[in-house]
Formats: sequence, C-alpha cells, structure tokens
Amino acid sequence: MKRRAFLKTGALAVPAAALAAPALSQGIIEWKCPTSFPAQAPGIGTNATTFVARVNAMAEGKLRLKLYSGGELVPPFAVEDAVQQGTAEIGHGTPYYNAGKNSALHFFTTIPFGLSAAEMSAWLRYGGGQELYNEIYAQRGLVPFNSGNSTVQAAGWFKKEITSVADFSGLNMRIAGLGGEAMRKLGVNAVLLPPTEIFPAFQSGAIDAAEWVGPMLDQAFGMNKVANYCYAPAFHEPGAGLNVVVNKDAWDSLTPDLQAIIRNAADAAESETISQFEYFNAQAFKSLQDSGVEFKAFPEDVLAALKGAVAEVLTEQADANPDFARCLESYNAYLDVARPYGAAFTAAMLLQRV
Repeated sequence: MKRRAFLKTGALAVPAAALAAPALSQGIIEWKCPTSFPAQAPGIGTNATTFVARVNAMAEGKLRLKLYSGGELVPPFAVEDAVQQGTAEIGHGTPYYNAGKNSALHFFTTIPFGLSAAEMSAWLRYGGGQELYNEIYAQRGLVPFNSGNSTVQAAGWFKKEITSVADFSGLNMRIAGLGGEAMRKLGVNAVLLPPTEIFPAFQSGAIDAAEWVGPMLDQAFGMNKVANYCYAPAFHEPGAGLNVVVNKDAWDSLTPDLQAIIRNAADAAESETISQFEYFNAQAFKSLQDSGVEFKAFPEDVLAALKGAVAEVLTEQADANPDFARCLESYNAYLDVARPYGAAFTAAMLLQRV
C-alpha cells in the first residue's frame, strides 16, 4: 500500500448528529466501528481490518461490523467518545489517545521504560491488569479489549543529531503519551498530532522532530523523506497496546456467543499484529539502513535525564489521580520481577546472537 493512498483516507469527519441510529436489518445486528487510524495502514490499520473481518466471519450473519477509517466517521481522537455516546457501538484505537479522560489509560497503551509487548500481555492476563482496565473503562460505560501491540518503537526522527540534553531545548516534536510529558521537562515543545497530520507537519517545518511508531510505519508514512537520523529504541514506548472498546449497553445486548466472538477476535488480532510488526519492522529497518538512514541511540546522559523526568511525571500523575496510583502499583509489582528475568533471559539471549 502506497503511503499517499492511505494518508488520504478519512480527511473529513461527519457530525455526530447526522449519523443514523444502530441498525437491525433482517435479523442481522449491524454495528459501526470507527478506528483512530488509516484503515489501510500496515500494522495499526490492519489490526482493525482483520479484527472486523474475523468478527464478521465468525458471527455467520448474526452480527456485522462496518469499519470506518480514521476521520471518516468521527475524528481520530474522538473514537471512544463516539462509542460512549452511542454514535458507534464499537471502536478501535489506543487507550492513551483518551488519557485526558483519565490519566490511568496510559497503562493500557504503554509506560516509558516499562513493559514490552509480551510483558504487557502477561500483566493484563495474569497480573491484574485486565481487571483494572475493565474498572477504569466502566466509569465511562465502555468494555475494553486489548487487540494488539506495535512492539518496541523508535524514539523519533530528528533533522539534527542529539548529542546532549541541551539539544532538546526549544525543539518542536510530535510525541505521544507520557514520553511527551517527560520531554517537556527537558525543554521540548511536545505536541500530539493525528497520524495523517504527522508527515505534512514534519515536512513543512511546523515540527522539528517526530516519533510515530517504528521502521515499518515510519517508512510508510515517509519520515525518512524528511530526516536522516532515527533514534532507537523508544524510551517512551517499549510496547504500545491497541484496543477495541464496546459500548456497555450494546455489549450487554449481545448473546454470549457473540460476546465470545468479539473477545476471541481481539485475542487473534493481538497475536497477528505482534507477528506483523516483528516481521515487517525487520524488513523496513534493513531497507532504511540501505537507503542511508542513520539509526542511533540516545547518549547515556540523555537517557539518565529522561529517566529522571519520567520518574517525576509518574509521581505527579499518581499524586493527582488515585486510578493512576492503583495502576502504577500493580504495573510496578510485575515490572519489578519482569525486569531481572528479562535481563537474564531475553536481553542476554539477544546479546548472545549479535
């Protein structure tokens, strides 16, 4: 899929008042499913399209989802609002796009210097994470399902090398999540732009640096056409989760078999998407290297400053929000045991094969 083809998708949003009520046609339950992303984008978009395709296939005519690309039905950052309000019955995106509702939602996407994709899945399934996920989304009448993960991301694309913390001062950078809050403490003007606005802003000079996802999507969105320095890995997104959310009333209206289909389609989409990112990120990484892109790691003093800034951000957020504090306690309880195990096994294995 060419970058220009999917960047054109979803340019206009339809006002909520103009949308039709949920449909029931000839015994088929018909649900609208907007996503925050261009539906044709690899990884994040196919996470939504394969989820919808699986539900429609397994439901055998009882339930039919119609997918709307980012911005086609509602603005990319308004998907959960649409589902909460009943404009759509189900939606797809990533939790931290809605952190303005509750800062604890960051935990269900990613935390800087935190859990990997596999560890995130483990925490949700076995470490109490899903119970917290359910409780926090229930506050807005939503039912959440983890549906994928972009795996370890890139720290960002820069037009100039980052040699010290001073290089961050005054930098206009597109960066999402709590990583953006940490960057602000180091002098960065952090802004969050919807996916389709990143490349134009970067190309025009409206922003000086941009983080998006990783090699596969960064190449597809043309980040390498603007900058030649890519820093990796991402301190702020060691494994970013994707999700599906369902309006609680709509969920309760489904029979148990249809609920099981949605749940299992989300599980299947998670597994497939992790595999897709792992495989195609490796291909894109080689392609980008061959084209002359320089992949660099932040200097140790920069990483130390970022770790200090992240610690401040987490403390501030926990002090301000009891939900954040509860999630942080649970998350850290698993991270504390996952870290030494990961160092002894996963990290050591990766170093052995270099």
